[in-house]
Amino acid sequence: MHMLHPDGGQQLIYQSIPSLFRGRDSITRPTNPKRVPARATDRLHEGAGSVVTWYLLLIILTVALIVVPASAENQVNASALRHEPRVVHIGVFVVDFSRFSVAEGTVETNFYVNLRSDSPVSISDFEIMNGHTTSIDTILNTPNEKNYRVFAVMDADLDLSHYPFDNHTIPIVIEPKLLSEQSLVMVIDKGKTGIGTEANLPGWEFTGNSYTITNQSYVTDENPYSRAVFSYGIRRDTASTILKFFLPMMLIIIVSLSSLMMKVSSRLGLNASMFLAAVLIHWRISDAIPLVAYATFLDFFMIITYATLVMVLVSGILIIMFTESKDTGRVDLVYHWSIRIIPVLSIGLYFLLFLTLMTT
Repeated sequence: MHMLHPDGGQQLIYQSIPSLFRGRDSITRPTNPKRVPARATDRLHEGAGSVVTWYLLLIILTVALIVVPASAENQVNASALRHEPRVVHIGVFVVDFSRFSVAEGTVETNFYVNLRSDSPVSISDFEIMNGHTTSIDTILNTPNEKNYRVFAVMDADLDLSHYPFDNHTIPIVIEPKLLSEQSLVMVIDKGKTGIGTEANLPGWEFTGNSYTITNQSYVTDENPYSRAVFSYGIRRDTASTILKFFLPMMLIIIVSLSSLMMKVSSRLGLNASMFLAAVLIHWRISDAIPLVAYATFLDFFMIITYATLVMVLVSGILIIMFTESKDTGRVDLVYHWSIRIIPVLSIGLYFLLFLTLMTT
């Protein structure tokens, strides 16, 4: 066995490379082209074409391996963006309400807002849709959870159809400023939501609370926005309403109907003064609400009251006229029917009015 010296091996390789190229040149570039057979030339062209074809296939396969995974990754990322919006848990805890103005439809309130998410969140990403804030104090400030103390003036859409036995809902509506529901979805944090036990609104009673998530669109075919609505029901204090309005009106009506038993001329002055007192009370209580395009319960009540006072006043005028003309028969006729018709008609109309209030 002969051992190859390392230097001798390298020399052998270097000597074989030129011979390899010389051999290839002898095939591809013959010294005498006229002596090369046509069949050998065709085989040379076929071999070159197959090499080019294999190179093209290799290039196409390489490009496909690069482009297809990239496009698949883009589709996965787009699908994740479409189907996995950022979730923000929001809670609102009302401390108190104050200065509820029915005439202006506004109420002052202060409450805590808690925001929690898997990604950084801030109250600057949201806005109150039915009011404006007067001050905001930061209580808790971490990247994924924030807690704020908010003082704000809220606007309420009031329904005065049952005034002065009216019920209203004070909403706190919070919505993202820029991101639609495809990018941000809000969820009510029930553990951070409620109303304080010391919350008080003078002249009103709390009837209940509700918390919902809705979607709001502002333009046709626009992606809706996720909206958190915190609603607080209130009702006007019934005892206060009866004492301040219905008790004086009931006294006026009772005095006027009692005058039907009188046949003297002084009855006319009594009825006129009762009518004037009713007008003043009506003017005072109706001045506390804004002008609305529909009739309220107060309007219907005063229509019946005015009709009752006018009927009593007319019957007194007729009695005085017939007394001065000494027509005792007609005086007795007016007295007989007025004392039987006017009270029954008035009480019946009041009953129907309060019945509609209880059924609606």
